[in-house]
Amino acid sequence: MKERKDIDIYVGRRIKMVREAAGYTQEEFAEIIQMGTKNISAVERGVVGVSLSTIKKLCAVLSISSDTLLMDKPDDKDIEKLDFLIGRLNNLTAEEFDIAIDMNNKLFEAFALNRKKQ
Repeated sequence: MKERKDIDIYVGRRIKMVREAAGYTQEEFAEIIQMGTKNISAVERGVVGVSLSTIKKLCAVLSISSDTLLMDKPDDKDIEKLDFLIGRLNNLTAEEFDIAIDMNNKLFEAFALNRKKQ
């Protein structure tokens, strides 16, 4: 059996975390990025690595930077914007927050579908 590499495990966990935060099942995500569900599962478990072209596609579909995926940090220029957005989200009721998350996920799904058509 192939030994898993630490970097593959780390990146796989990050991909899973971001995919779930975006509200995608493995099946939905696999369809959007045109990969097999078994391959997505293997990547998320760190059994296989992921190519740079796939990382680029993942970042585009999830609307995240590669730093967010690989280094667990946002771009410096975005921190101020993120802090502002987080402050606004913190002032929502639980019900409003859930609505905002659902709307956000649908928006990013639309972006991903639009990119897929291009």
